Amino acid sequence: MMPMRTFPIPSREAEAHLSLLARRSRALFDGEAASVAGRALVQIRREGDRALERWRRRYDGVTGPVRAVPRSGNVSPEFRRAFENTARRLTAFHSLQKTPGARLAIAGSVLEERVVPLDSVGVYIPGGEAPYVSTAVMTILPARIAGVPRIAAATPPRAYDGSEELRYALARLGVTEIYRMGGAHAIAALAAGTQSVPAVAKIVGPGNRFVTAAKRLVSGLVGIDGLAGPTEVAIFADASADPERVAADLLAQAEHDVEAAAVLVTTSGKLAREVSQAVSRRLSDLPTRRRAGRAISRYGAIGVASSAAAAVSFLERFAPEHLGIQTRRSRRDARLFCRAGAVFAGEASSEVFGDYVAGSNHVLPTNGTARFASALSVRDFVRRVPVVSLSPGDAANLAPLAETWARVEGLPAHGAAASLRRERGGGGRP
Repeated sequence: MMPMRTFPIPSREAEAHLSLLARRSRALFDGEAASVAGRALVQIRREGDRALERWRRRYDGVTGPVRAVPRSGNVSPEFRRAFENTARRLTAFHSLQKTPGARLAIAGSVLEERVVPLDSVGVYIPGGEAPYVSTAVMTILPARIAGVPRIAAATPPRAYDGSEELRYALARLGVTEIYRMGGAHAIAALAAGTQSVPAVAKIVGPGNRFVTAAKRLVSGLVGIDGLAGPTEVAIFADASADPERVAADLLAQAEHDVEAAAVLVTTSGKLAREVSQAVSRRLSDLPTRRRAGRAISRYGAIGVASSAAAAVSFLERFAPEHLGIQTRRSRRDARLFCRAGAVFAGEASSEVFGDYVAGSNHVLPTNGTARFASALSVRDFVRRVPVVSLSPGDAANLAPLAETWARVEGLPAHGAAASLRRERGGGGRP
């Protein structure tokens, strides 16, 4: 493999690479995927199971009942141990995200915010190159912690039928509502509902471009967690970093997908050269070298920054899904960044641990959406409901203010409703 693309920061080449990375999000607005998703939604909303059966026959290659009979998988002791440790750490971290709501007592009145779980959620578990068993844990456990009473899992038939580990995970997580369906029609069925697949309130979990297009289409009909694009990692490193560890972390992300992006930004020209050499050497022995090599050649890059400030500016504009910090003062330097899906501070903190066992969530914003979006959490599975309970005296005092607002906005019925609380002393009951 040729050395990785290298450019100075700032430079025209750096700007061009940022534009190239941003264009990867075209999959989110892919015309073919949007057309397929649109047809699936229209047909399934109109015909229900009859349409779903057609789509499953064509795209899943199966017929018959869509709902699977839950059964546990026969897994190795090593996987069982890995699963239990992941579940324990994920539960410990995500349990801290539970919020009790808020309560304010003022002028004899009480304002509250109740936090209530969603009544249902659909989790999509991808099964393209391989079943993503870890995604089942990352999506289902936060919903469980939030208190969601109904969790429905959808996954391609070959993933469910072919993976003992996936069946074990779903059984261990207590999911009994399992649908053998994948792609756009799975999202359409969960959102619109059919005779066999009751609709859910929200759909979470990543998928291919057809899944992403369908989630975009049904957003508003149901809630979604976000639009997942190709995965990405950026690493900020100085001269103290180990080039072998940096190269290993870049390749770990590149092997996901030919559209994956793996970018190193460093203030050290020497490290840049050493990492490029290490990537080429490691890639030659990698079983997934065809996929990883294509990703590196298309979207991989090394930026040599003139200063730490220039490096931070470049990475903040990238807003990567995963950001590794491998510097002398990694924890301190991590505070320099606000735009990343997840930050991994220190050479020991490979992004791979975040994918599986660290305890954080691996469902993260991609394609620059870390500018405004966050990692999947317990908060994604609850609703916040304001409850207003005014005292009669407080209502009487607030009424003239409300009347003023109503007059300014030309809403006389609003003003009349407020006036009654003033004229009649606010009412007899809080």
